[in-house]
Amino acid sequence: MAKVIILSGAGISAESGISTFRDDNGLWENHKIEDVCTNGCLITNREQTIKFYDMLRVGLEDKEPNYAHKIVSNLKNKYPNDIAVITQNVDDLFEKAGCTDVLHLHGFLKELRCEKCNTIVNIEYEKQFKDHDNCPKCNNLLRPNIVFFGDSAPKYKDMYEEFETCEVFVVIGTSGAVIYTDMFLNPQIKLSILNNLQESPYINDTVYSKVLYKKASEAIDEIASDIEKYLLN
Repeated sequence: MAKVIILSGAGISAESGISTFRDDNGLWENHKIEDVCTNGCLITNREQTIKFYDMLRVGLEDKEPNYAHKIVSNLKNKYPNDIAVITQNVDDLFEKAGCTDVLHLHGFLKELRCEKCNTIVNIEYEKQFKDHDNCPKCNNLLRPNIVFFGDSAPKYKDMYEEFETCEVFVVIGTSGAVIYTDMFLNPQIKLSILNNLQESPYINDTVYSKVLYKKASEAIDEIASDIEKYLLN
């Protein structure tokens, strides 16, 4: 179990050209959240939902990791047992940067999941619609392996287990609206770093050891230095 947890959200990938999950207008890539990311949308709006994630998946192919992804990857590879990289993002930019063992809390865009037997199928950057409709194992319908609002999120259990040994907690690019990051700041956490572009009404920045309101790529060197100092002391 890791001493350091780096929890990221959409802010870390925004500099790579990936839109944040929910803009001020309540949309995601010009789609209503309730239409494409809410439990039941595959029943009431299946074709549009699948085509939406096809668009995101195909568009992901030419996206490149930015400096922040690369530094986090370097840290993880240098201290593989001491650092856990956890993300709310469904993109593969950490993986493209060479990061291993990334915990994707809300699913992974390149994967499909069988609605019956939960078989996982990686289709890379291909479209699902009409090309990958059925499970190769049981022939039931496949769906994007994305956690919709109202779905269970089984990877949260893995996240909570990581926090059992966490001493350094780093938050990068998340508003705290989906995961209330403040709740993890128990006495066991010796160092906490918050890096967002701006203040969020869902986060009390006074309870963090250090707050950096700037782009992730501009803050990451200082964050990496603080992590290494802690691990080497």
